[in-house]
Amino acid sequence: MSDIEIANYVVKEKIENIGKKLGLNDELELYGKYKAKIDDTLIKNNKNGKLILVTAINPTPYGEGKTTISIGLLDAMCLLKKDAIGVLREPSLGPVFGMKGGATGGGYSQVVPMEDINLNFTGDLHAITSANDLLAAAIDNHIKQGNKLNIDINNIKFKRCLDVNDRALKNIIISVGDNERKEGFNITAASEIMAIFCLAKNLKDLKNKLGNILIAFDINGKPLFAKDLKIEGAMTVLLKEAIKPNLVQTLEHNPVIIHGGPFANIAHGCNSIIATKLGLKLSDYVITEAGFGADLGALKFLDIKCRLNDIYPDAIVLVATIKALKYNGYCLDYTKEDIKALEKGIVNLQAHLDNLKKFTNNVIVCLNKYSNDTNNEIAYVRDYCEKQKIQFAISTAYTDGGHGATELAQKVCQLCANKYQKYELYNIEDSIQEKIKKIVIDIYGAGKINYSENALKEISIIEKNKLDKLPICIAKTQYSLSDDKEKLGRPLDYEVTVKDVKLYNGAGFITVYLGNIITMPGLPKIPNYEKIDIDDAGNIIGIF
Repeated sequence: MSDIEIANYVVKEKIENIGKKLGLNDELELYGKYKAKIDDTLIKNNKNGKLILVTAINPTPYGEGKTTISIGLLDAMCLLKKDAIGVLREPSLGPVFGMKGGATGGGYSQVVPMEDINLNFTGDLHAITSANDLLAAAIDNHIKQGNKLNIDINNIKFKRCLDVNDRALKNIIISVGDNERKEGFNITAASEIMAIFCLAKNLKDLKNKLGNILIAFDINGKPLFAKDLKIEGAMTVLLKEAIKPNLVQTLEHNPVIIHGGPFANIAHGCNSIIATKLGLKLSDYVITEAGFGADLGALKFLDIKCRLNDIYPDAIVLVATIKALKYNGYCLDYTKEDIKALEKGIVNLQAHLDNLKKFTNNVIVCLNKYSNDTNNEIAYVRDYCEKQKIQFAISTAYTDGGHGATELAQKVCQLCANKYQKYELYNIEDSIQEKIKKIVIDIYGAGKINYSENALKEISIIEKNKLDKLPICIAKTQYSLSDDKEKLGRPLDYEVTVKDVKLYNGAGFITVYLGNIITMPGLPKIPNYEKIDIDDAGNIIGIF
């Protein structure tokens, strides 16, 4: 059966019953039978559970199953009678209708209702899009109505957004009165509003962060912020329901909070801090994930989300597949045993282990097993980890649900009992270039950093206005540790070029662009929307 057929075959529990497992009653606001918002302001429990981060090696065209492992680990913990909850990101419509597909797990390790979650869910992304575009409209309205703030129309820093892949909107020309200027759209998951939404601590903090968005510079080079337009209150109103986390369930009827979804190759790639902290109040074990490989999502989780909120994972699960490791060894036929390609490609696993061990020793490698993995290949990866005294477990959650991840769950619980040692890559007071160097040289393995004239100009402006004491968010390809997706394995001593630097003052980080990163993707030649349909009985088909 396909993922959606499995999801529709399993009988779902009413969401009230899932909420009761967490002690939730009046805190639930129902969105039909199987979805609910949680009013976290009504929860006064100060209990603090253990936080488990699931990350992966660099993604490949075959998929590594990070979300599937996260859900399987949750179900396994519940089978072991542990008090556990999952906290995950919301999917974006861009990948759902484009190339990547849905983001609710797979096989017998899924969250449901998967069609709703992958499509419009509870309207969070629509609210984020609306708040974003209200601000964009307000900027142009202010210019049209006399431009009291003296906004330099050629130095506007804020873009419109849309939660659909539409390459025609990447670069456009807009007209406001007699003025024309170049403009462009981001996809909603790449917008600063999404980043703010996921880093805000509460509604008051959300309003403050929205007000601090850098929208433009005036004709004298002075920075202007959203609060200068007196719009942060209206934007907060649009987000007041969306800011409440969403409760759903796994196929095995265990609780999952899904809330927020910034891309990890552009933004910080983690669900909302409100959802994470709520999970920690509600359960002994909280399983969360970060987007793409550990060089992006996990690094930003640790360096941005954890740094800004003083929460740190008690254990980290690093997901890998035999297929992905062989891909990193330039294997030509993944259906056949190829130990030589595995030996070459395992350096990618090693790179991520080396980086994660800078933060903690509480790391376990989880091999997401496929049916064509051979015993020799599995033994090679297991031996490799054991020689480095790294915990290792196999998961078959895709085919076996929670029962396929019990070994992983047992070992993760053991790791959580160990102490986590807080580590930071750089001092927040360091210069922008020094902070970039710490990530690109020490984590990515580059040997030299080049800067475009535009990047140096933007750094100078940020530092001149004393807005530089923020974490760095690297925007680069997810397919390689480097800025070149063709450099597989573990490239070393290569050159990178910083092409652009953008201040996300509301979110509280500085994004540094390496290579050609697209914030408004296009659709592929054969997009997923061709497979998606609804039958005469009203059942959605084709989502996976």
